[in-house]
Amino acid sequence: MSSQGYWAHPSAIVDEGATVGAGTKVWHFSHICKDSDIGENCSFGQNVYVGPHTKVGAGGRIQNNVSIYDEVYLDEDVFVGPSAVFTNVINPRAHVPRKHEYKKTFVRRGATIGANATIVCGTTLGAYSFVAAGAVVTKDVRPFEMVGGVPARHMGWMCQCGLKLELSGDAGNCSCGSSYRLGAEGLEQA
Repeated sequence: MSSQGYWAHPSAIVDEGATVGAGTKVWHFSHICKDSDIGENCSFGQNVYVGPHTKVGAGGRIQNNVSIYDEVYLDEDVFVGPSAVFTNVINPRAHVPRKHEYKKTFVRRGATIGANATIVCGTTLGAYSFVAAGAVVTKDVRPFEMVGGVPARHMGWMCQCGLKLELSGDAGNCSCGSSYRLGAEGLEQA
């Protein structure tokens, strides 16, 4: 642990003005920018960039080669797989400044984003949702929903524990003991 309560590899950069929670680990060649808010017990793999005006909640696991740009907010216990991509502008052009057009992206508690997935800005990934590897998310994902493909589409439902659910009618149980039912907003714990 460093004197700040978190650990950073000597090749990592943690800017002054960044808030980093105790127990967090920042690995090789990663950069945590000022005005970012990092919770406790997070892990940032090699070559991760966390921009200003971002949040990563406690227990977040950000794998190698991920960039979290301005206006991306991750709640607690979010997993972001290797080389996943977040955007923050819908129609970027090198010659047209669009920082005033950044769109907020929210990833709710316990969500999983697979390797090489792309999350287009302005979307919300619901609690415990699951984005398959390589998917391109262009619209909101409901809580516990599993999506995949290009563009991402509904592929089923996931338990909070990470197992795929088989529903019978509008309800289902998981081998971990959790029960679920379909509601107006999608899947809910019973």
